[in-house]
Amino acid sequence: MSQHEDSELEKKIGKVPRFFRELAKNDPQMYEMVMKLESHIWDDGALSRQTKKLIAIAIAAALRDQHAVRAQISGAEKLGISKGEVEEALRVAFLLAGMPAYVYGKAQLDEVMK
Repeated sequence: MSQHEDSELEKKIGKVPRFFRELAKNDPQMYEMVMKLESHIWDDGALSRQTKKLIAIAIAAALRDQHAVRAQISGAEKLGISKGEVEEALRVAFLLAGMPAYVYGKAQLDEVMK
């Protein structure tokens, strides 16, 4: 992954997971396919990147996936999303996935966004 590609991806999703850097080196063809999908998903469209990031945080919290929650929250911060906006997204996760999803997401939020 070139510095330029890394920078472009960071603008889209807020944080570049190590997985992408390793995939670029180990399987360039797969990396290109994944990057096309990433662009299709994360680019602004009917929903903004920020809105999509908040959806991703709520889903990751509902799944109680610590790595994904922390990565998505870190990415949200880099995209200018406030802690209050993340808290609202976690309330939606609470409504649909229950108190454990909210508590789980809130604990990660308080650690990642001080």
